[in-house]
Amino acid sequence: MSTAHALLGLLDGSGEPAYGYTLKRDYDLALAPDKPLAYGQVYSSLARFERQGWAEVVTVESGAGPDRKRYRITPDGVSVVDGWVYTPQEIGAFASSTLFARVSVALLSGRDAQEVLARQRASHLERMRELTRRRREADVAGQLAITYELTHLDADLRWIEEAGQRLDAMRADLHTALTSPASADQDGS
Repeated sequence: MSTAHALLGLLDGSGEPAYGYTLKRDYDLALAPDKPLAYGQVYSSLARFERQGWAEVVTVESGAGPDRKRYRITPDGVSVVDGWVYTPQEIGAFASSTLFARVSVALLSGRDAQEVLARQRASHLERMRELTRRRREADVAGQLAITYELTHLDADLRWIEEAGQRLDAMRADLHTALTSPASADQDGS
């Protein structure tokens, strides 16, 4: 998820000008309760939105500390949010998994790829148990977010199971791909 786009969307969704700390709070509560944003990320995004014409400062309040600015989204900012929201996620976004890369490296280097899969399976199952407990008491938005993560963890577990059954064939395919004349030609050898 693009954090900046999500912040801009929250500014749009609020329907009224908002302070940076309000946007941070809303982001943390609604979109990432387990991974709160740093204030610096929020304020640097707001400054960038202002430079790009996606948001504007509507009020500045002076006090003992830094000035407190309230921002509102501009029509250009609304267009940016529309484009981001309605553009489908890239198809290959899930194809470049670090888990797949770790299993491949384990196979190529003689490490125990079954152990890699077993550790990941245990980690996924623990996370799924935690999410299942949290889902019971979550509001509707929280339930949707938790269900989304659970569904992806479940898909990963199915892949882990299938990969575990195909490790020998995968090892052979990787070895063949890396030692074939075609791969030597691509390396410039």
